[in-house]
Amino acid sequence: MIRIAVCDDEKYMSDRIRTMTSAYFYRKNMATEIMQFSSGEEVLQYDGQIDILFLDIQMKGIDGMETARKLRERRFRGFLIFITILGEMVFQSFEVQAYDYLVKPIDEKQLEKTMDRVIVSMQNAKEANLLVQKGYESRIISLEEIVFCEIIHRKIYLHLDSSEVIDYYDRIENLETKLDGRFFRCHRSFLINLKYLKSYKNGTAYMEGGKEVPVSRLRSKEFSGVILKYMKNVSHYNWKGTKSDE
Repeated sequence: MIRIAVCDDEKYMSDRIRTMTSAYFYRKNMATEIMQFSSGEEVLQYDGQIDILFLDIQMKGIDGMETARKLRERRFRGFLIFITILGEMVFQSFEVQAYDYLVKPIDEKQLEKTMDRVIVSMQNAKEANLLVQKGYESRIISLEEIVFCEIIHRKIYLHLDSSEVIDYYDRIENLETKLDGRFFRCHRSFLINLKYLKSYKNGTAYMEGGKEVPVSRLRSKEFSGVILKYMKNVSHYNWKGTKSDE
């Protein structure tokens, strides 16, 4: 399910965006949950997931631009689409990584074009994000959030840095092709994000958050080399040291 939020202090505009968006995804046979907020404060108080956020720039209290800044500071990774009557605001939108902006009065064709692009971005964002599909539910997971991946009885379990665990059916070989160089398959049933590796000793990878992941004997030598390469190539990596049993 794609979780969508509309934040606009004009109820007529909020209802219109909700109606058009709901109709669009219904035609695409994609399940959605659409929430409505009337102020930036309400959005900032909400602690659930939002995949797509329609955000009015001009609102009473905290305006849309300031709301967006605060959301990004909190690591909000959803698609941000500004609603505005001021076309020039698009230049400021780069500061908060806005995906697009729609100018009032919003035309249905205009919204459809933006949603078409969003769907393509969801499907193609393999380097930075993972699109997880579980039945009719879809969810975008940032690779940055994944601490490690585990497979049990044909089901993938994504362990996130928030302690949330997301499960869905897939083969670990398929998942491996969608991940980037920060991930290493240390065991036939585990893939770890090297960013969260704290130490390695006696066939066990110790991850941030206290989780322990087994490293197979066949992969232990390669694992040590991968760690060194990762430390060398990723300058922003917050390395905390390794302890190898070799």
